Amino acid sequence: MGQFEIVRTVADLRAQVAQYRRSGASVGLVPTMGALHDGHLTLVRSAKLDNARVIATIFVNPKQFGPTEDLSRYPRDEAADVAMLKEVGADLLFAPDLGEMYPEGFSTSVSVGGISQHLEGASRLQFFNGVATVVSKLLLQAVPDRAYFGEKDFQQLQVVRRMVRDLNIPVTIVAVPTIREADGLAMSSRNRYLSPAQRKMASALPQIMHDTVTELRGGSVAAPIIANAKGRLHKAGFDRVDYLELCDEATLQPIPAARASSRLFVAAYVGATRLIDNWQVI
Repeated sequence: MGQFEIVRTVADLRAQVAQYRRSGASVGLVPTMGALHDGHLTLVRSAKLDNARVIATIFVNPKQFGPTEDLSRYPRDEAADVAMLKEVGADLLFAPDLGEMYPEGFSTSVSVGGISQHLEGASRLQFFNGVATVVSKLLLQAVPDRAYFGEKDFQQLQVVRRMVRDLNIPVTIVAVPTIREADGLAMSSRNRYLSPAQRKMASALPQIMHDTVTELRGGSVAAPIIANAKGRLHKAGFDRVDYLELCDEATLQPIPAARASSRLFVAAYVGATRLIDNWQVI
């Protein structure tokens, strides 16, 4: 295995990928915004099982942050991220700056309709245009065989799948199950914003999701079960619930009761920290 490398330009990335291709190596891509945790590292480990070479990317994408969101305080620690990527055996880090990804005069946006407009799309209007634009660029810059995304951001995963299908981008999108802390909270870069008291409060979220999913699996009408769950979240100390909805996995539209391929989605605030999660129901 070669030495771990860091490249910061598209030209250098493509040159390295071309070298991999000349040796007959398959390439897996793991797009991230840094602040890596074991969820990200699991994506890298999954990519290593399938591919001879694994490229991780770190780019904090301003196009998916709204004017009131936390771009300026989003955690950044490239040295720590690089140490973790080396530890799990990634081959290359692509870490472009803002000007490399969005040079002066950049004026193109990728928009995926339908599945992007509910849940996260309703709360964060700009989010999925930003995701689709940057992911399409990363896929076309690296042209990997496979790209890896976590199911924690399930709607994002579905948006990327739809974009790749609609635009005929020659890459296989691989979904990796959500990685959780010992108490069930989904791993997220934003968890580090939580104070110790808030972190303890946040542990109620997976328990409430578990209980709600168990009730929904009985086939009962979802509305009263979800209303009860929202009440429990507020009682546990959550300041606001953006959404808690039972949706069809394919369309991401609300459904009145659990059926095949349904999933429960949540976004809720502990203090200023917005936590998201989703659990498969049936």
